[in-house]
Amino acid sequence: MSREILAAGTVCWRRVPAEAAARSGTGTPASATTVAGGSAATAGAAVVPPVDQLMVLLIHRTKQGDVSFPKGKVDPGESMPQAAVRETHEETGLQVSLGLNLGTINYTVGDTARKTVQYWAAEVTPACALASTFTPNREVQALEWVPASRARARLSYKADRELFDVFLRLASHDLLDTFSVTLLRHAKAAPRSPLSPEDHQRPLTTVGDEQAEVLVPSLAAFGPRRIYSSTAVRCLETVAPIAEHLDKRVRANEALSQDFWDAGDLSLTRSLVGKIVKRGKNAIVCSHRPVLPDLARELVLATGSVPGDYLAEATALPPGGFSVFHFSRTRPGAGILGVEMYPFKH
Repeated sequence: MSREILAAGTVCWRRVPAEAAARSGTGTPASATTVAGGSAATAGAAVVPPVDQLMVLLIHRTKQGDVSFPKGKVDPGESMPQAAVRETHEETGLQVSLGLNLGTINYTVGDTARKTVQYWAAEVTPACALASTFTPNREVQALEWVPASRARARLSYKADRELFDVFLRLASHDLLDTFSVTLLRHAKAAPRSPLSPEDHQRPLTTVGDEQAEVLVPSLAAFGPRRIYSSTAVRCLETVAPIAEHLDKRVRANEALSQDFWDAGDLSLTRSLVGKIVKRGKNAIVCSHRPVLPDLARELVLATGSVPGDYLAEATALPPGGFSVFHFSRTRPGAGILGVEMYPFKH
């Protein structure tokens, strides 16, 4: 029986101002385009600002002598998202956060192994690009930023080209610029006791504390900018390690608690979810198993998304499990673009 190799990677992208692209020889001329019949800005023509150039990062691998995307094997104990971020940094020097999941490719390695690689889109911001630590090495001899329209022809493998077609379809609909809301169920909690007689006072168990620590790199892979939590102790303790890792404060909110949910009036919960979506920044929301389905429904309502059975699956999480909901920043009416579920068995 053939062995299975799991790997993860990214399709890194950035938008370069048209003037810069023209200077580098990768884009169209930097002069503005004109449309006849417009205002008299230039001899009776309306000036149309140049469109930014969408660029994609390709790597030239040293040993294989091929052109591909950043990727690598999943280490023992790693999650796929964690591996994708780590491998991208190791091969390119870029510290990225994951956007939309682009799917998986499968191929055989020799006669005894089958390799499965999962990919995400990953935006490279100007600050991220400036902080790159890349130098040519034994694995990657060169990095090349290529206009997206030309990248497909440069890729060495059919599987990579087919994956890139998914990326191009998203780009054609202006759906690359995304943000995510991660719904997280608290880690394993202790039962009620004389020290914590009320439900909201229950702390995490030793196992729960370990789960909260293990979650950190996987949650961090999606680049959370804000962390929201139920006021229950078990939720606050679950997000404490990721908050410390990111140097972020936890925004505790009663509207995310099970006690509030038990009371039946979810108007404040709806308001909070609406604000999170309107802000358009990556966020973690930690709550309780009974509350998660309503939080997912509020995400649907706040974005005009189509409901379905996928919501039940995405919220039926074990302690310490989470689901990542992706949305478009530029086209909010597009609704939920994708959901990733991580029902970790810690």
